[in-house]
Amino acid sequence: MTSDNMAPAEQVLPEHGADLLPAVRLDSYNLEIKDEDGFIGDAASTRAFREVLDEWRDLFPDKEDPLGEGSSDEIGKRKLDKVLAEGSVEAAGVVASAVEEFSQNLARVIRRFMKRKDWKDTERIAIGGGLRRSRIGEIAIGRATLLLRKAEIEVELRPIRADPDEAGLIGAAHLMPSWLFSGHDAILALDLGGTNFRAGLVDLQTDKAPDLSKASVISSDLWRHRDEKPSRAKAVKRLVDMLEDLIAESKDKKLSLAPFIGIGCPGIVNGAGGIERGAQNLPGDWNAKDFHLPTAIRDAIPRIGGHDTVVLLHNDAVVQGLSEVPFMTDVEHWGVLTIGTGLGNARFTNRAREK
Repeated sequence: MTSDNMAPAEQVLPEHGADLLPAVRLDSYNLEIKDEDGFIGDAASTRAFREVLDEWRDLFPDKEDPLGEGSSDEIGKRKLDKVLAEGSVEAAGVVASAVEEFSQNLARVIRRFMKRKDWKDTERIAIGGGLRRSRIGEIAIGRATLLLRKAEIEVELRPIRADPDEAGLIGAAHLMPSWLFSGHDAILALDLGGTNFRAGLVDLQTDKAPDLSKASVISSDLWRHRDEKPSRAKAVKRLVDMLEDLIAESKDKKLSLAPFIGIGCPGIVNGAGGIERGAQNLPGDWNAKDFHLPTAIRDAIPRIGGHDTVVLLHNDAVVQGLSEVPFMTDVEHWGVLTIGTGLGNARFTNRAREK
């Protein structure tokens, strides 16, 4: 890990996959702990929730399944929320049972994380990812909180403040010292997931809040690449097209766009901007040594607003967690878990700020 030495945040300059960021030190990310069943984080992913839901549905003969026909993967979170609130006794019972079992899995994963030296003394954990965007996800968070409290583990869990679809874009603004955005209104960001790619135009609103607590996504584009199964080259071309559309939109809105593109992606990101491992759910081989995503993006969009483009790459859970920076100043050690295709994770320590 990079030594902090309590340096002022303004002295930190951008670096791919950095441990030392403007407002925080990154203590750990993409933590992978195994037990006899495999990676323990897999038990607290969206896929794991669907598998648990299937197990409870299997207690009924097919024609009597209270959730109807079709696989659990085809049942949207909104429908599950509605079933829990308004469904039949049996249907609500199935969903509630799945949420309870998933909550226990989530609490168990957190207990294992908290035993690690790099997660010790974590005071608060923000929970993001797709499942958080539902009532069943919020209940799972609340239930896991109570289970941890009963086990006398003092850590606060709370849903990530921003919409999870936007947190991974807003967090990109915290990869750079905010003073470098002086004179600019917005930045471009990419959030690359195993199912979807999202590009966004992030309004910094530094005139209202220099700490970026008012930053918001004013426009975004979503591409569900898993449905199309494109090659890596086609996927990168699609990302560039999405970004160019947002650049054009920023001009229409008369926004001063900073020459910066922040990217969050799955896996371990090295200082050179390569993806060492963990990107297996992206289309094509993104771990290949001859592939460098930041260069591919910069070559396609070399200048923004008359200035050379800076492209910065980091892990997607880290970037999503960074959206919480302005709201974690009352604690010292905090983390983020993103419940998605896998379980993203990162642990941070707040850095000293100049008075």
